[in-house]
Amino acid sequence: MANKTAGRVLLPSHVVPEFYDLALEPDLEAFTFKGKVVISFAIDADKLDDEEVAKTITLHAKELTFISASYSIDDDPTVIPAEEIRVNLKATTVTFYFGTPLTTNASRVRLTIEYTGFLNDQMAGFYRSTYQDIEGKDRIMASTQFESLDARRAFPCVDEPAAKAVFILHLIIPSNRQALSNMPAASVVRLNANQTRISFMATPKMSTYLLAFLVGEFDAVSQLTPHTGVLVTVYTPPGKSTSGTFALQAACKSLEAYNDFFATPYPLPKLDLVAIPAFAAGAMENWGLVTFREVDLLIDPNTASNQQKQRVVTVVTHELAHQWFGNLVTMKWWNGLWLNEGFASWAENWAADLLFPEYKMWEQFTTGHLAAALRLDALKSSHPIEVPIHHAEEVEQVFDAISYCKGGSVARMIQNVLGMKAFRAGLQAYMKEFAYSNTETEDLWNAWEQATNGMPVGEIMASWTEQMGFPLLKVVKEEWSDVEVVLTLEQSWFLSDGAPLDDKGEEKLWTIPILTCTAEGEQEEMMLMREKTATVTIPAPEGGWVKLNAGQVVPMRVLPTAEMLEEYGSGIERKTMSDIDRAGLINDAYALVKAGHLSPESLIKLLGHYKDEDSYIVWEGLSGVLNGLDTVLSDNETMGASLQKFAKKLVLGLAKKVGWESSSSDGHLDTLLRGILISLLASFAYDDPSVAREANQRFTAFLENPKDVQSLPSDMRTSVFKIVLKNGGAKEYEQVKSYFYSADNNAERKHVLNSLGCVPDKKLKLATMDWCTSGEIKLQDFFYPMGSGRCCHSRCRASFAICLFCSAVLTL
Repeated sequence: MANKTAGRVLLPSHVVPEFYDLALEPDLEAFTFKGKVVISFAIDADKLDDEEVAKTITLHAKELTFISASYSIDDDPTVIPAEEIRVNLKATTVTFYFGTPLTTNASRVRLTIEYTGFLNDQMAGFYRSTYQDIEGKDRIMASTQFESLDARRAFPCVDEPAAKAVFILHLIIPSNRQALSNMPAASVVRLNANQTRISFMATPKMSTYLLAFLVGEFDAVSQLTPHTGVLVTVYTPPGKSTSGTFALQAACKSLEAYNDFFATPYPLPKLDLVAIPAFAAGAMENWGLVTFREVDLLIDPNTASNQQKQRVVTVVTHELAHQWFGNLVTMKWWNGLWLNEGFASWAENWAADLLFPEYKMWEQFTTGHLAAALRLDALKSSHPIEVPIHHAEEVEQVFDAISYCKGGSVARMIQNVLGMKAFRAGLQAYMKEFAYSNTETEDLWNAWEQATNGMPVGEIMASWTEQMGFPLLKVVKEEWSDVEVVLTLEQSWFLSDGAPLDDKGEEKLWTIPILTCTAEGEQEEMMLMREKTATVTIPAPEGGWVKLNAGQVVPMRVLPTAEMLEEYGSGIERKTMSDIDRAGLINDAYALVKAGHLSPESLIKLLGHYKDEDSYIVWEGLSGVLNGLDTVLSDNETMGASLQKFAKKLVLGLAKKVGWESSSSDGHLDTLLRGILISLLASFAYDDPSVAREANQRFTAFLENPKDVQSLPSDMRTSVFKIVLKNGGAKEYEQVKSYFYSADNNAERKHVLNSLGCVPDKKLKLATMDWCTSGEIKLQDFFYPMGSGRCCHSRCRASFAICLFCSAVLTL
């Protein structure tokens, strides 16, 4: 790969930050704050040759107003004030000009800056949001979200991931509020009747984007981890502490699991998890103070759906993985974002699978993370996992399914290629060597090469991280004998639109691990395909079947021969093919049809083999195919009707077997299967008399007693709302909408948000759009009802207007 640092726009590095002493005083009524920061820099004498540079210090700053600045050198008490303070709005920097240059015989400079700022409502930087106190009155909370480039909105700093430093924070807050930060409070001093000053312990050396602090009112539930004695606390809105107990248990278990896996103890004395009323993402991994959207942290385990529980677990395990991947060891620059997010995506599933094996998270990974990665990475507009970033602002474009989902999929592939023992040993060595510092991808490759006694990991993985896209592995020929089959393979770049490749596209090659399975099980031997074509011999009796990409380990598509597709029927129907492979097979087939590599007739014939399918994992794949086809065919009345008929028959058959009523013997995936089938009924069989009748009966019982979880379990609540809305009118619309206001938590309100757009009446759809922009819905949540407006396709053209509006607002 070319020089990764070429073209990067970084601040001048003649001074290197080592220590920030930051004091802030937020005004929760005027939405402003006062700030004072003292930054201790080490002076790099080798970079002071230019006297004009030596007279300046440049920092990142955004939306701050500067009052004064001065510096002192080493132990010299002389204070040198800035002669000029120049703000560059476009570059979001501030430069302090001094009459006296820094000299090569000095080792440290202390820069003191006083300034003011604004508590914005944009969920970025140091911002404000509204919550309700114990009496139900609206109050203002101040909180932070600094990743990736918004620490500069709260204080002037070197806002680059490699500029790690130690932070001491002081907050002057109203005496009737609480304050939290990365570290425990070191002192609490009552200044007067109305104000309290809280000083926090020094943080470990860390990047600016990981600093965090909050001012508000909280209830809490806490627990010490049993083996390491770390105090874990979940902070909730006032009066809702019990809703944090499920996440607390998950956090304690996963923290202990990561301590053991990485063989590097969590280094902070406490870990806080806090629900924030207005939060742009799902969560943020601030070291020791992880912040969450309320719905991704707080649930009632007695009423929450299995999907909601699983979501809380995986968000918690993802963010806690970051306490190592990203916090302890951080990428040097934003081009290495995948080192943070890709491996946290892998780890979230590893930890969830370890702690909750009934979730079968690695099976779900293939229909979740892997499927999302393949959808996005098959576009010509995709990008490599490790994408060159010159201006830091460009990083916002790569917080996507490539960094998260493809990154996690590549990590899963590496784990399978190396084996868990070597994979883990490499990660442990990596954590120990680079703790409190920064790395590039090659550092991780080197750790694994050492753990495997020289396997060329970097050479193998370069094609997966340094170029966009993924391969289509085509079986050109199959030749059977009594005891084996010989497959001739060819690889090419897969594009979802099937566009012809130019010369550069034709030259793309990947190093592909070839993993196979037959009715007798997975084959242990693995080969690496490095060239355009290859031949592989697989032990298998004639008359059986053989599938490439066993376990969907490699992020790629596979095009089998027509004969192989025929042979898969027995593996699907008899279930001698694993759940993961049955799901992967149908997902591949659908993508291949859309790209023009496989005929639609072949897909429909393949779908017919799934008529008795009862695996949730497989139905996750089937659901994506059926809903995808429904979207593609929505404007073709004849073909759309044929699909509706086919899907209705396919779904109704199993839905009747599974039933609407849960059983005491149901496992986690049984409940999820019932939920996804009823969701498909809402899409393809909502007008079936038996479906409509069952949904209406449950809806009526639910309205009479919303606390009765048996009448309408949370796993099917959104789907039942959709069925009722599609068959109903204004009355049902208002009944569903009213539940948004009577529900006592955001997880329940989300059922309304995810269903309301399904009402077919055009006026009611437009009313939903008006409601979304009325201020009644939080900015972070408005896309849920807008998105649900798509479920009627061309059968209600107002949905098109809704989608356009959603797109416009998201662009703004």
